[in-house]
Amino acid sequence: MALNLSQKQEVVAELAEIAAKAHSLIAAEYAGTTVAQMTEMRKKARENGVFLKVVKNTLASRAVEGTEYECAKDALVGPLLYAFSTEEPGAAGRLIKEFAKGNDKLKAKVVAVGGQVYPASHVEVLASLPTREQALAMLARVLAEPATMFARAVKAVADKQGGGDEAAPAEAAAETA
Repeated sequence: MALNLSQKQEVVAELAEIAAKAHSLIAAEYAGTTVAQMTEMRKKARENGVFLKVVKNTLASRAVEGTEYECAKDALVGPLLYAFSTEEPGAAGRLIKEFAKGNDKLKAKVVAVGGQVYPASHVEVLASLPTREQALAMLARVLAEPATMFARAVKAVADKQGGGDEAAPAEAAAETA
């Protein structure tokens, strides 16, 4: 189904808006993927904060102009599926990695993060990034560690002083007997 000029402009505007806010981009070859697989992937994408779109590369190239994903324009060749992580950088990587396991037709082609293009193998790196909740938990552990160490040190000092006081009356009682 061919798009008219106004529809193309809407697609470019929508993609440009998403690209301006996205944390990462993965362009993947999807030829041979079934409709059921694509439907399931779209559902998972919505649940995980990933904007997923199949669009002509010329429209995608126009949409990423002026964004940090402009660096990927030259690599946008062939039928591609675009996955933009809108909530956390690793979400698109986890989605593509998960669905590529069960579908050998789905292959990452381009990974772009922070104005840099990386080879498709970097999907693994992107997918291994912690989720927002995991990152917050790690931060909380790092921030809590000094307080925990301080509390242990205070307790150790108190135990030593307390142990010394208990020993003194016992020694004094032994001397008087």
